[in-house]
Amino acid sequence: MTTPLSVRKRPSPNSKGDGVFRAVILGLSLIIILVFLMSVYLLARDSLPAIRQFGLGFLTQTVWNPVTQKFGAASMIAGTLITSFAALVISVPLALASAIFVAEYAPKWLANPVSYLVELLAAVPSVVYGLWALFALKPIIQNFQLSLYTSQPDLVTRCATLRADGRNSFACFFMPEAPVGLGLMLAVIILTIMILPYTASVARDVIRLVPGDQREAMYALGATKWEVISRAILPFARAGITGGVILALGRALGETLAVAMVIGNVPELPKTIWGSTATMASMIANQFGDAQAQLHRSSIIELGLLLFFVSVVVNYTARLLIVRLTPKGIQ
Repeated sequence: MTTPLSVRKRPSPNSKGDGVFRAVILGLSLIIILVFLMSVYLLARDSLPAIRQFGLGFLTQTVWNPVTQKFGAASMIAGTLITSFAALVISVPLALASAIFVAEYAPKWLANPVSYLVELLAAVPSVVYGLWALFALKPIIQNFQLSLYTSQPDLVTRCATLRADGRNSFACFFMPEAPVGLGLMLAVIILTIMILPYTASVARDVIRLVPGDQREAMYALGATKWEVISRAILPFARAGITGGVILALGRALGETLAVAMVIGNVPELPKTIWGSTATMASMIANQFGDAQAQLHRSSIIELGLLLFFVSVVVNYTARLLIVRLTPKGIQ
């Protein structure tokens, strides 16, 4: 005779298994917090000599000279922000367009291969992107810069004079100093390609998760396909899309090897969109192994601390944006 389900003894919520599971989860959570705190502590400890030496001036000075032991991170901070946000501005419309096409327009036989190819971009190693940029994109950009030089000789002379006097102009900002190919523009292009699959994949998935009732209600009102997408689908999916954008931004801020191979690694503010500069990550990768003096090594570690802080701020901001943009009732 079997015991009815309604009177079967259910396991106590305080059983031994639940206690073990709760302890394991709590321990893993504490490990994550411990790793975060230890990272901050070690970075702050090793960067303390530079913090004492330069103070807040480390954030505002543009000079980075290991010979004179003068270090300032302003140019690397600017290079990091310029390359990351410029790549984001270019990649987001492309990623959103591809996500809408795959989720709403493409037939299944085409949507799946396109989705796979977009996601495959995220699996390509950074060094492969860097090599591809050097051998495929650099000659194209270099030839374009050379054509600017030959077609605008008067502007080239005028810009060279202005830069020698420490000045610049709007037109000169788009004129390269020398047709070398490497620099800010190449770094932005390669970053755009690298971060595109993050936004595209997340946007595609959240668009597909929009309830069918949303679409049917708009169609019942006589809406067109674009009106359904712009007024029913995208507003509902905006929180997830924003999360994908911030994820892509975090990848762009921390990208190291590919950017270090193409940006020129000159620790100064770029005078043109083609000029050489450096990011915090590329400077750490290039100089940490060769830094022998304590102040030099400490300054590089302080760059790591700044990059860590920027990443935390970006992730916290993303959390606030997602909570704010998520439609009520589905948090």
